[in-house]
Amino acid sequence: MTSRLWVKLFLSTLLLGGVVTSITGFIVRWDEFSSIFMPFDFLEVLSVLFWLFGVGLIFSIISQMGFFAYLTIHRFGLGIFKSHKLWNGVQVVLIVFVLFDLVYFRYNAFAEEGDSLLPYIGLAGMLLAAGLIAAFLKVRISSKETFIPALFFMIVVTSIEWVPILRVNEHSWVWLMIFPLLICNAYQLLILQKINEQSRMRREQMQAKKNIPLKK
Repeated sequence: MTSRLWVKLFLSTLLLGGVVTSITGFIVRWDEFSSIFMPFDFLEVLSVLFWLFGVGLIFSIISQMGFFAYLTIHRFGLGIFKSHKLWNGVQVVLIVFVLFDLVYFRYNAFAEEGDSLLPYIGLAGMLLAAGLIAAFLKVRISSKETFIPALFFMIVVTSIEWVPILRVNEHSWVWLMIFPLLICNAYQLLILQKINEQSRMRREQMQAKKNIPLKK
């Protein structure tokens, strides 16, 4: 990936995170922010929007750090296991463990007596659904070998990025963070092949220019 394309990916993902968090923030925290819309207080709305956008930039940076960390881990895993099938098997085990952790361990840590298990299952199910959708889309634009790595990234890496908020377990923040993370992660996952192709074409063009013989 050329530096120019990397900067383009960084900035576009940054903007996406800010926009998605701004929209999500007003939805999931409407009870808190509704008072500034009735009556409409332009400066207050602008202030909250600016704050949410800034939080979204932080979420986006976390997403991008996780994405590039996974690209490194993926290559590292292939180097260790020497087989796509074996490495994929390890990733499947980790996916199952993380989904189980999101339900069982969070329920034991935060549920009060009489609380239902369904909200915890629903949260993990939502993450799994988003991961499956992104993985299927990745297969359509790439190859079937990318399904498990894409699913692993969308579930395991997203969960790791999500950990600081999950540990606090503040309801509105849980939802405020997960949607930007999922969308930014899916965006990077799906656009990577296009950017790599553009990068390859630019390198070939640069190499072709270098090989042009000088006119006499």
